[in-house]
Amino acid sequence: MQGLIQRVKSATVDVAGERVGEIAQGILLLLSIEKNDTQLTADKLIDKILAYRIFADEKNKMNCSVQNINGGVLVVSQFTLVADTNKGLRPSFSKAAAPSDAQALYDYFVTQIRSKHRTVAAGIFAADMQVSLVNDGPVTFLLQME
Repeated sequence: MQGLIQRVKSATVDVAGERVGEIAQGILLLLSIEKNDTQLTADKLIDKILAYRIFADEKNKMNCSVQNINGGVLVVSQFTLVADTNKGLRPSFSKAAAPSDAQALYDYFVTQIRSKHRTVAAGIFAADMQVSLVNDGPVTFLLQME
């Protein structure tokens, strides 16, 4: 499981012209799910994301988590993060979980992160989404769980 997190001033996700998710300051999470990922993998990634210190403290050092600043988390499914791009000119998605398995784990992930953090918005799994953000920094990290 991979989570590409971006520190944002704001972020939105729209589907078919309708806003389905929106946060102010916080984290935009692009989430990918691989074949061997489990609920335990999801739980570990959730805990890491919520505690990851990427926001400035009073000394302008990255010492605060999204929980410390009461920021939002916008979760967007992004299966292309698991692409193998080592060979050829077309990505391979052989490591990606099957769509039905991935959706079940994505739904679990969103439910669990909402149970642990107050401000969580989400995109719609497998939808054609338009994501907009105001990247803060920019600050971007790829978190990987096994």
